[in-house]
Amino acid sequence: MRLYLASTSPARLSVLRGAGIEPICFAPEVDEDAAVAAREAELGRALSAPELTEYLGRLKAEDVVRRHGVAGTGEIDGLVLGGDSMFLLDGEILGKPHLPEVALSRAQQHRGQTGVLHSGHWLIDHTGGAVRGAVGGVDTAKVTLSADLTDAELESYVATGEPLELAGGFAIDGLAGAFIERIEGSPSCVIGLSLPELRRLVRELGHEYPALWGPAPE
Repeated sequence: MRLYLASTSPARLSVLRGAGIEPICFAPEVDEDAAVAAREAELGRALSAPELTEYLGRLKAEDVVRRHGVAGTGEIDGLVLGGDSMFLLDGEILGKPHLPEVALSRAQQHRGQTGVLHSGHWLIDHTGGAVRGAVGGVDTAKVTLSADLTDAELESYVATGEPLELAGGFAIDGLAGAFIERIEGSPSCVIGLSLPELRRLVRELGHEYPALWGPAPE
């Protein structure tokens, strides 16, 4: 069974490869800000963080199917996965810090505290060259940074550049692994793609998860 990943995220690709899945990757083309604004105007309210992650994952998966499947080149015969992640600390959504000073401030704020990571997923069954179904879901994990982290340690971490393009400003599978005191939930969820949630969605669509193992078919 082919898995198509509607993402160019190295972290998501690494999670899948570590789980024995070699996906075929496509870069989604989605204006996220405009799409979310339109959706919230339609609903007449703001989307919650879990709703946002699932909705953005859906938009990414549907975009890839539209451009490369149904009305595109017919490249897709398998399952298409879109996803998005958001990290919240004290109820505030913290995206990618981009700037070193922002990354340091957020790390200091997170020190000794527990943040919440929502990972949204949308899986489209496009086997046989047609859309046969779609399901979505959100997994959530809690991440606690050690309270005894020094400013010097955090400054050194930020200086590596690793946290600048990461939601929440840390990577459990990277240099910050030693800074994380506790994780409640799926570790893969914290990286950006929940393997338990993926398995659930695959089964909900009527397929067997082990069919995804191994290299992508030619």
